[in-house]
Amino acid sequence: MLLRTAGPDVYDQWVNHEIPFNDPQVADALAKVGGILKNPAFVNGGLGDVKSIATTTFQDAGQPILDGSCWMHRQASFYAANWPEGTKVAPDGDVWAFYFPAVDPAKGKPVLGAGEFVAAFSDRPEVQAFQAYLSSDDWANNKAKATPNGGWVSANKGLDANNLVSPLDKQSAAIFQDPKAQFRFDGSDQMPGAVGAGTFWKGMTDWITGKSDQATLDDIEKSLAEEPEPRRGPVSRPAHGPSLGCPPAPQHVRPERRGSGRAASAAPTRWRWLR
Repeated sequence: MLLRTAGPDVYDQWVNHEIPFNDPQVADALAKVGGILKNPAFVNGGLGDVKSIATTTFQDAGQPILDGSCWMHRQASFYAANWPEGTKVAPDGDVWAFYFPAVDPAKGKPVLGAGEFVAAFSDRPEVQAFQAYLSSDDWANNKAKATPNGGWVSANKGLDANNLVSPLDKQSAAIFQDPKAQFRFDGSDQMPGAVGAGTFWKGMTDWITGKSDQATLDDIEKSLAEEPEPRRGPVSRPAHGPSLGCPPAPQHVRPERRGSGRAASAAPTRWRWLR
């Protein structure tokens, strides 16, 4: 939400702790999120009240879409693996996805995602050559052709979307290749582990079960101020990166990317999922 309400520059400042976690811009974004997630008329259809969000596994959370008791589920693209066998994922199917729209079009077309990195432990020429291949459009197109069942897409600019099989993958590729896309990695993934997978995670769980916005943000900011681990810098969009963000949306793609498609990287990126 912060990426959508405040834009990528403020988002980067937040990730790098150049502005405090309880900055007014962050508080405004959280308030907007709370207007949806803490409204019992809007959430956890078929599963419970607002507090039940904290105890509902993400694997279970989207399933009520199939029986009509839930209309939308916002989830990462790897959620595709959780639909029961036989579920039709298509515009006219059982579930489908859509781009999580911008709050303020003036902020650009924000997209959020996450990734994995392929790291080399040797600088031997053959290792570097393999990394270069993983960064190439040759690899992206060959991988697309070798994935006849769908469930994969690349952010490589040289990817020919016609080589993708799944309509969902093709939609994802279009988002990736949109020059208006303002891609950013998931903020918590870039924060020190003790925060991103610790105090931030716990704080938001406490928040959804009743803790106030201000107390939640203040406590996470305090933990950041005490955290000695160096912060990782922001990662801007790759080639034309997006994230298939979906508000409580039925389905997401599973995009992957290795490298930029232009040159070998010390650690080519493989896009594991989009949000």
